[in-house]
Amino acid sequence: MDHPESVPSLVDEAVVENHDRALAVVQRLLRQHGIRAHRHHTISLGLVADRAAQWPDQPPVKSSIERHPPVLSVRGLHGWPGVTVTIGERSGCYLVSVGNGTAVEMVRRDQPEKVLGVILAKRRQL
Repeated sequence: MDHPESVPSLVDEAVVENHDRALAVVQRLLRQHGIRAHRHHTISLGLVADRAAQWPDQPPVKSSIERHPPVLSVRGLHGWPGVTVTIGERSGCYLVSVGNGTAVEMVRRDQPEKVLGVILAKRRQL
């Protein structure tokens, strides 16, 4: 099973775009119900100086880019815990976790409206 609380793996740009589109659908549904949500993208940039490069055709600095899957965050209102929505790395399902993420609900990718339902139900319970 996919676990959103684990360290996010590195993914390529196509996966980031795919996940971002799926999370944008949920974000629009939430906005229609007056719930604000934010998509977060994590990119790690690395620079390494190559002091041995003395020739004009060798760059003195090498760079790397690492991308992580995007996350949709819904802030808690009036004290209810926030909600995090991610896309499962292997399953491709929406993974909805409330608060500290100990309980994760999986929702099929073709049912974004159910993610909205899960969030609204959790909100009413708290």
